[in-house]
Amino acid sequence: MSKLPVIASNEIEPKPKRRKFTDAYKRRIVAAADACREPGEVGALLRREGLYSSLLTTWRAQARTSTLEVMGRKQGPKKAPSTEARRVANLERENQRLRRKLEHAEKVILVQKKLSELLGIELDPPNDDEFEKS
Repeated sequence: MSKLPVIASNEIEPKPKRRKFTDAYKRRIVAAADACREPGEVGALLRREGLYSSLLTTWRAQARTSTLEVMGRKQGPKKAPSTEARRVANLERENQRLRRKLEHAEKVILVQKKLSELLGIELDPPNDDEFEKS
């Protein structure tokens, strides 16, 4: 039995580069795909251009929402929210926290009322003025 010789490749294959498509190219491909009427025409277009159908789907959605013009631009770091926006966000979080705390306190008071009814203990009516002062 003879063995086939093993050929070692000393060459390193270059890493494929990410393709970048211009907005004009994307619009042209979307228009060409929309113009296809016969079965298999869109597939032939994609094979000819070396594109995946998912790219066409994404580009069509972006064309519908008019975001095709901003595609391809690199996204930089998010801009820091303004001082006013941070303050509003903090106040909204604080408001939600206090609402949850109030709901919890109301549930505790309700349980205390029911317990006092079961035990036959008379409760003094709440004085709303006390709560407004604190």
